[in-house]
Amino acid sequence: MTPLFDLIADEIRRSGPVSVARYMGLCLLHPDHGYYATRDPFGASGDFTTAPEISQIFGELLGLFLGQAWLDQNAPAPFTLAEIGPGRGTLMADMRRAMSVVPGMADAARLHLVEASPHLRRIQSAKLGRVVHLDSVDALPDQPLFLVANEFLDALPIRQFQKTPNGWSERLIGISGDSLAFGLGPVMDLDLPGQEGEVIERCAPAGAIIGEVGRRICESGGVAVFIDYGGWNGRGDTFQALAGHKPVDPLARPGEADLTAHVDFAPLALAASRAGCEVGYTTQGALLRGLGVDARAARLTAAGDKGAIAAARRLTRDDEMGELFKVLAIWPRGAPAPAGFDVSRNTGKVDADR
Repeated sequence: MTPLFDLIADEIRRSGPVSVARYMGLCLLHPDHGYYATRDPFGASGDFTTAPEISQIFGELLGLFLGQAWLDQNAPAPFTLAEIGPGRGTLMADMRRAMSVVPGMADAARLHLVEASPHLRRIQSAKLGRVVHLDSVDALPDQPLFLVANEFLDALPIRQFQKTPNGWSERLIGISGDSLAFGLGPVMDLDLPGQEGEVIERCAPAGAIIGEVGRRICESGGVAVFIDYGGWNGRGDTFQALAGHKPVDPLARPGEADLTAHVDFAPLALAASRAGCEVGYTTQGALLRGLGVDARAARLTAAGDKGAIAAARRLTRDDEMGELFKVLAIWPRGAPAPAGFDVSRNTGKVDADR
């Protein structure tokens, strides 16, 4: 068992079973025993590898993506350059290096990172230098906002609901013997279609974050891009845990594994649309190909990076990360669509109400 297991078990004995959302929040962000509060989970020596750790190409192309969007919106100065869940700071470092070729952008940028983990904040500051760290998107300045979030939404706490013969019940976590175990709460008044045994997931924090970012972009300008694995109107149990790059039981060792769930982008697109933004949706592979990933990989290979082409394939191939990972972009209505979301040439724009 783990120290966090004892704390969760005590809470369950005192107050009853906890929701999946409560369990995720404790496991990931408990100040003393939470997963992100106690370790650097990224890369080969950690528990998982994200796109920025695979190749500098990912961050460079996203940096140029934001640079072009900044120019298309008349180069506002100053502006907020922000990342939510910036990990080691690798993505932002690569983005800023690429953005340095955009005249005036570096001087106009005011870097803000939304990060809950004190441990990761120290790593980010060491890599990026002077940084303003924030606890939430609500604290971002009221000025044009150019924001990226890669593999952030998947770690936000979800609630799960399962269809029973009598209706929908919330899936809860309780104690069975000496272990944590799933169970069901009372039947709830939820007017949702579904067949017996089916599970649906809801992530209220994600919708709130998208709505707040969308409101700021609608009022002040900018672009936000969210990249994560998931789909559109997803259903089913996607709650999972990863340790040492392998799937593990999410209830076995609380606080010692990464907990995530697939992102349902449909309600997030709707939240952005209701905030007054245009919305685009595509795959990671399609976006990176549209931004010139193959040409960049070829140039790096010519400069001596022998792994650049293989890394580009991993980021873009449908049987690797290219199709699994989706991209949601939001920008002000009436502003030019960002690169890769030109609706005159592709289907990157979505009807959020569909």
